[in-house]
Amino acid sequence: MPRVTTSVIVSRPAAEVFDFLADARNLSLWSSGVAGVDGDAVPPGANAEYRYRYPGRHRAHRLVCAGYEPCRHIVFRGQRMWSPLGTQVPEYGFDLLPHGGGTLVRLSVHSSLGAGMALFSPVVAMAWRRDLPVDARKLCEALGGLHATPRALEAVRTAEPAVPAPEPPFDYAPAARVFQPGVGA
Repeated sequence: MPRVTTSVIVSRPAAEVFDFLADARNLSLWSSGVAGVDGDAVPPGANAEYRYRYPGRHRAHRLVCAGYEPCRHIVFRGQRMWSPLGTQVPEYGFDLLPHGGGTLVRLSVHSSLGAGMALFSPVVAMAWRRDLPVDARKLCEALGGLHATPRALEAVRTAEPAVPAPEPPFDYAPAARVFQPGVGA
């Protein structure tokens, strides 16, 4: 099942970054995988439960804090969602490491796909490879600025197109071949 990861350095201490990420209501401020989280204050911690809306869905689903190590690691797992093609269970993970005057944040998304949705695994992975670096940049902006460019974003950006050397015009007439004994065949 698709798992996509990117890293970014945020210019805030790990404790501040963790507190921001541990409140799932903040996910909708920067994550493309969360359209909204109910405004009820829920104390952060293992098994904390929120109601959230996945983009394109009309009803709220359950979002549970499935992993919680203060200032180091947090994971949110969404409720299994059904579609005519099968099921999907999204999981959003964050690992934090102090880095200079800021924090290195590794963001990961894992989508467990069931039934016919498993056939769409490459498409789901492609979409997250496109969106997760953008989400990392939005996370930095939500926390007050970017300290370093998200690493995966570098791979997504296109290089400035090089000016190609002009090619000679194509000659539609075949070149005349001259037979020279002893030279090539």
